[in-house]
Amino acid sequence: MNATLLRSWLASLAFLALPATGTGQTNPPPGEAALEWIGIDPQSPTRFVQLASGREFRPWGVNYDHDETTGGGRLLEDYWETEWDRVVADFQEIRALGANTVRIHLQVGRFMESADTPRQSSLDRLARLVRLAEETGLYLDLTGLGCYHRSDTPPWYDALDEAGRWAVQARFWEAVAAVCRDSPAIFCYDLMNEPILPGPGRAETDWLAGELGGKHFVQRITLDLAGRTREAVARAWVDTLTAAIRRHDRRHLVTVGVIPWVFVFGGGKPLFYDPAVGENLDFVSVHFYPEAGKVDQALAALKAYQVGKPLVVEETFPLKCSLDELATFIDTASRDGLAQGWISFYWGKTAAEYAAEPDDLAAAVKAAWLERFRQIAPAP
Repeated sequence: MNATLLRSWLASLAFLALPATGTGQTNPPPGEAALEWIGIDPQSPTRFVQLASGREFRPWGVNYDHDETTGGGRLLEDYWETEWDRVVADFQEIRALGANTVRIHLQVGRFMESADTPRQSSLDRLARLVRLAEETGLYLDLTGLGCYHRSDTPPWYDALDEAGRWAVQARFWEAVAAVCRDSPAIFCYDLMNEPILPGPGRAETDWLAGELGGKHFVQRITLDLAGRTREAVARAWVDTLTAAIRRHDRRHLVTVGVIPWVFVFGGGKPLFYDPAVGENLDFVSVHFYPEAGKVDQALAALKAYQVGKPLVVEETFPLKCSLDELATFIDTASRDGLAQGWISFYWGKTAAEYAAEPDDLAAAVKAAWLERFRQIAPAP
């Protein structure tokens, strides 16, 4: 671990007693009233609004992508059948953090019995999760098509060609949209976490990439451009899956969470949010982990994603910077109108539970960030 980063993390712990700075957001207290449907403000297309009241809505929440309480990094579908009480308790803890949104990651292998048949038991459990969100006062960012655990990916799915794989993905989203279409608790459908494409003239052999801690968070949508432009393939994929959702649900928002290559590479232009690609995406979702000493570069990169739509930083955490730097990034981008929402992480443990783990720097950082995240949550 970099010594400078270590010192900055530890120094950040001293700031937990500071008053919250806030981000100027105006959300009702979670759970105090029935959830309103969320849409895009027709008078100001870079804002989310609660459609009934016209109040601005700013997503503020967490990724609930795996559970750390057993040390194995289990995915939600690993325990939501047998440990439903844990899910209920986690949603209550997420609400106590001041969150109004929780991002859920659904695995394609758990929701598709075969290429043609969705798994009804998983759809039933999803319906129960949607009811829990309604009861808890949390909106759901439903991110689909996960293959995070390679061992859970069906061999028949990996054996499909591009057209066959896209067809399964469309059936997945049709099934999910049919379950969720009538609930105001759905904030959005995120088509896939961090889709990527191969480079021109390069054929790949593996649909999965981006292994981190035993999980594959990055997935290719094709293995070979086959003479097509990256923009043409990305547009066709987005349109195929969006059309599948719209067969059942024409109300909820659609997005796709992407790696901000403009930030990673220090330049360039967005792919999925190029106007020629993302016409049918309702808002921008990007995943930002600012680096120590480079908050200004991260803010500059956010400007490349200003395409006349709302922008949500759908993943962020002090992975490469101090707590203070991340708080500054959030506060500045919110104040300057570069981002309209923020989603960090919650992994099944409270700040107090992490703080009780002795001599564990990673746990200390998580505890500190959860507490800081609660402090800077928008005022009701």
